[in-house]
Amino acid sequence: MEVPTWVWLLTLGVAAAVLLFDVIWIARNPHVPSTREVTVALVGYVSAAVLFGIGIWVTQGSTLAGEFYAGWLTEYSLSIDNLFIFLIIMASFGVPQKYQQIALLWGIIIAIVLRTIFIFVGAAAINQFSWVFYIFGAFLLFTAIKLAFEGDSDDEEYEENRILKWAERRLPSTQTWTQRLITKENGKRVVTPIFFVVLALGMTDLLFALDSIPAIYGLTQEPYLVLTANLFALMGLRQLYFLIGGLLKKLVYLTIGLAVLLGFIAVKLILHALHENELPFINGGEHVPVPEIPISVSLGAIFVILGVTTVASLIKTGGKGADTLEQEKKEQEAGPDGADREGVPRGEDEPADASASEDGRAAQGKDG
Repeated sequence: MEVPTWVWLLTLGVAAAVLLFDVIWIARNPHVPSTREVTVALVGYVSAAVLFGIGIWVTQGSTLAGEFYAGWLTEYSLSIDNLFIFLIIMASFGVPQKYQQIALLWGIIIAIVLRTIFIFVGAAAINQFSWVFYIFGAFLLFTAIKLAFEGDSDDEEYEENRILKWAERRLPSTQTWTQRLITKENGKRVVTPIFFVVLALGMTDLLFALDSIPAIYGLTQEPYLVLTANLFALMGLRQLYFLIGGLLKKLVYLTIGLAVLLGFIAVKLILHALHENELPFINGGEHVPVPEIPISVSLGAIFVILGVTTVASLIKTGGKGADTLEQEKKEQEAGPDGADREGVPRGEDEPADASASEDGRAAQGKDG
């Protein structure tokens, strides 16, 4: 796929303009977005992605269009999983709702910058060394197995890493919330709480990029499609956070679904690596005649995996969130007689002399 330089520049320019508009508008109007506001924006981003894919279909053919849609859906599903961590970070730092938009927006900008760097580094590596697909495949397979066996952690506390702790100790800061990253207090420049939130989101974005970039390169080797799929997935993430943030905990099987999806892409990457093999200790450095998974099968598999994950999650929760299910589980464990998990009924651990004291008070009443 030959992409002229001006198309690259135009794509990055449009993305930068949209983000710049968002930054200026949100900075001047910090608020909690309404459902209508986020719905309209999200529909706009999704429609733009669909139209972009149609444009690829018309100009480049159905195969590349299928690769774009597969990459976009995969990045979108991974981004939804990332929202769980964003919710935990926001709650941990106690970010006021009206400032959550600006924090998310800066986090998205950092994610776009990091992923753009990783995309070009990955493209250069793939062009030079075909065995990179083995590494990508092995890494995704490891991630899939880890997700499948560990699942979601019940601990919803965000644990700050060493860099964040160091920044909080060393950088002069204020406890006053504002939409600015840096402000003045008593004539001195200090960082604001939003700065530390953005730092936490940025470092989390770095870890997410390590999963998402190898995953999408398993679906397409076209850097332009990788970039645009990531842009469309990330641009609507802020709206998605406010629209379905409270509903995310209903997707109790999302982690398992993503594990299956990443495992599928890992197999696809390894098969492609074998097909393009140049390592001398594998088949004497010759290509291995293995079947490759066509993009139509990949796209269908993504639809099925994500669809089954969503339906199974909603059936499991019955419209209830994970917190509600956990509370009901605790109540069931307590039992109908009010016993706790150790089998000790509530009230039995009251002081033994309680009844004696009542008898004593009764006796004193009779004497009086």
